[in-house]
Amino acid sequence: MLELADTAKLGPGKVVVIGTSTSEIAGQRIGTAGAQQIAAELYEGFERVRAKYGFELAFQCCEHLNRALVVERAVLERLGLTEVSAVPVRTAGGAMAAEAYLRYSEPCLAESIEAHAGIDIGETLIGMHLKRVAVPLRLGRRFVGQARVNAAMTRPKLIGGERAVYRVQQQEGGKLCD
Repeated sequence: MLELADTAKLGPGKVVVIGTSTSEIAGQRIGTAGAQQIAAELYEGFERVRAKYGFELAFQCCEHLNRALVVERAVLERLGLTEVSAVPVRTAGGAMAAEAYLRYSEPCLAESIEAHAGIDIGETLIGMHLKRVAVPLRLGRRFVGQARVNAAMTRPKLIGGERAVYRVQQQEGGKLCD
């Protein structure tokens, strides 16, 4: 998580989506052996990094809750997200989403989000919740337990063609050039 935060230049106002299969971490097939203790330990680590950098976390639920996201109510309202009704539990939502729901001060579920970055532990398919354009990151740590780790950050779309300029360059005398 630290590597993602540094590489993606995360800070206040940014949102990171977290998708986690505690079953995969434990070496089981996704959705079959959710583990609250694993979720609790992960949450502590995610929260330490979040507090250091100041970004917001959105925890993706499993497919049984249509991959809705656990967010703090303030985030839902600030971003104008669509709220959906459910309370994630280990068997419907997943252990990680359930843990976040219990730990947040005012938890709610958002139908979707466009996050600035994300981390996927156990191939939970977070891509639907990332802003365009997602840039895959090759983190130093490729596994948590038995689960594969993937991460992405996002960047603005590059528009234009071969004559487009993407960075301001200055010549002597303060004039802009291409």
